[in-house]
Amino acid sequence: MPLASLGDDISSFFNAVGKFFSSLADIHFGALLIALIAFGTYLTIRSRAAFHILRAAYPQERIEFKRIWAAYIAAYGFNNVIPARGGDVIRLFLTKTSVPNSSYSAVAAATFVEIIFDATMGVFILTFAFTQGVFPKPPDFASLGAFDLSFFAGHLRFTLFLITVIGVLGLAGFALLSRRVRAFWARVRQGLTILRDRRRYFREVWLVQLGAWCFRFTAFWFLLEAFNIGGSVKNVLLVLGVNAVAAAVPFTPGGAGVQQAFLVKVFAGTASGATVAAYSVGQQIAIAVFTLAIGFVALATIFQFRSFKDVIAAGRADREAGSADAAEGATAAPAAPRARA
Repeated sequence: MPLASLGDDISSFFNAVGKFFSSLADIHFGALLIALIAFGTYLTIRSRAAFHILRAAYPQERIEFKRIWAAYIAAYGFNNVIPARGGDVIRLFLTKTSVPNSSYSAVAAATFVEIIFDATMGVFILTFAFTQGVFPKPPDFASLGAFDLSFFAGHLRFTLFLITVIGVLGLAGFALLSRRVRAFWARVRQGLTILRDRRRYFREVWLVQLGAWCFRFTAFWFLLEAFNIGGSVKNVLLVLGVNAVAAAVPFTPGGAGVQQAFLVKVFAGTASGATVAAYSVGQQIAIAVFTLAIGFVALATIFQFRSFKDVIAAGRADREAGSADAAEGATAAPAAPRARA
């Protein structure tokens, strides 16, 4: 029963939260501090790669790194408290306003470039995780107790139907916007400019993201130490594998529920159930609070917004103004001359 599964998912999550708060005295706060510093460094270096991508797309514009960094941090913090990756919309708006004469299409395409590295590392991490004998296989996802993952894994026909519907709606939208397709793809190609220079992409994006990944690896190592699981190459790669699966099902903030279900299964033979439950929630709470706090400070000091709600409202107004300008331009465009007989 879907509703019963959802209820169990929520109940297990809050039970894990309770175990986290009851084990606060056992946390190694020195290791936790190192982990958060390393995670903040990871996000900063990632934002530098995003800056390089945008600079390649808009070489004539003056782009401030601090604004690209602030947009990246704010979006990450927002994604940890709001489901369905709502922070990505915030990042798109903040980045677009930070790059003079930019377009949403180009900025969105630029963010896609970052996924190439994530995909290559994701294949390596998941291959390792699935060969360790403790990581659940895809057929077992339905029995993990995470509602969103269990639902889609247990209802494959519905999942395929949903994917098909999304594809059809995408094609329909493409057809409706056919008059603007050329301009749209021109902007998309602009956002992907750096990919046409493979050496520059490898030097300014891929290697930069690899450096960031090393700090992410360090962050989770010390998080495992802070919550008494134990840092090791194997344990960190298993955690990163869990994060990769959770990121593919973004229906809860930060993949809450999916992460807890996976981590309890993965570390069942490594530590006690209470310790694993405390870690599964504790590392998520620590990262969420840390990134949300920095993101809010970045919004207030760099973008002069008082809340995430103000950012969403400003973004909506910007999109509406852009749509109105486009419609006015289309109306005012001169008609094509008729062919002479």
